[in-house]
Amino acid sequence: MFKTMRIIVLLFVLVAVAWSTWRTQVNSVKWKYTLPVNIYPLNADGRAATQAYIQSLTVDDFKPLETFMQSEAKRYGRESFASVEVRLGSEINTLPPLPPVRGGALQAAFWSLKMRWWAWRHGDTTGPGPQVKMYLLYFDPTQRNRLDHSTALQKGLIGLAQVFATPAMAGSNNFVIAHEFLHTLGATDKYDLSTNQPRFPDGYADPHKEPRFPQTFAEVMGGRTPLSPTESEQPLSLKRVLIGEETAREINWLPPSP
Repeated sequence: MFKTMRIIVLLFVLVAVAWSTWRTQVNSVKWKYTLPVNIYPLNADGRAATQAYIQSLTVDDFKPLETFMQSEAKRYGRESFASVEVRLGSEINTLPPLPPVRGGALQAAFWSLKMRWWAWRHGDTTGPGPQVKMYLLYFDPTQRNRLDHSTALQKGLIGLAQVFATPAMAGSNNFVIAHEFLHTLGATDKYDLSTNQPRFPDGYADPHKEPRFPQTFAEVMGGRTPLSPTESEQPLSLKRVLIGEETAREINWLPPSP
């Protein structure tokens, strides 16, 4: 009898957690209220230069994300209903669990659980309702010129972005942050995973442009600005980035395709 009751209680807890997660995901893209985006910097390489850069950060360094979202919402006629508020939280001194480099669905699911547990313990939030947590792993660019892929979880509204600790890369850092932020809202990648080239047409900011190349803007989930069928470059700031129609549908700015 006791064993049966324990199983029933555990099942009830699992259902309650699943229901709460689902409600948070749905409410995050209802766009009835301003969506807080909490940013937490981390010194990922332990270097003094990285630490000095983190200590120089202010919330204004991340305001371009607000401007980008407001501008794109207006372009889709949603300016009155879609806004975000960037908040700069305290530095986190404990590194999160990193996603598996290789592995199947089981390893990914296990990492997702660990990441959500870690995020629950690290990073305070203020106020009710859905809130996104973006963890920024900073690296000294004098020690490495290439970073691993960033990632995000829609379940839990958690983003994990790897970025460079230098003012010269602040613009491209914000692009990476915006990309991962939109992942937390359900937007999907729109580039070829084997080549990193934007996927036509959804990964192009202006798929109807003639001539098609070079594109002037990057589609935020396409990841790069197409210059030719085989060449592309990462935008230097969010001023050269747009949200494409398919991404707009995924974050509930447009109705689903018929």
